[in-house]
Amino acid sequence: MALNDPLANVLSAVLNSERLGKSECVLATSSKLIKTVLDLLKRSNYIEDFKIIKDNKAGLLKITLQGSINKCGAIKPRFSVKKDNFEKYEKRYLLAKDFGILIVSTPKGIMTHYEAIEKRLGGRLIAYCY
Repeated sequence: MALNDPLANVLSAVLNSERLGKSECVLATSSKLIKTVLDLLKRSNYIEDFKIIKDNKAGLLKITLQGSINKCGAIKPRFSVKKDNFEKYEKRYLLAKDFGILIVSTPKGIMTHYEAIEKRLGGRLIAYCY
């Protein structure tokens, strides 16, 4: 995969592996943003675990799946969202209220939209998962 958005590549590979019923997914892409997004997915119980396997290049990413992702993807363009306007994007990207997460890049770091609402922060939308 040599496309321009590594996060979108990782999320689509995870979704494809989920749909095929695989228990793990190994990718040759690794970055700080991808690790943070995978950590959020792990904390939200969408994936079981992920490991970075060191090789002499960028490193391999081994993601252990648990079969609970219906759909996930990167949001392009990265929309700016104010602290009170998450509902508009929840309606656009998620199936129902309180079902799934939006991943947001805020001045205080990358977090789910629930954490951003709780901390009264806005930011830019990065990805969604349900």
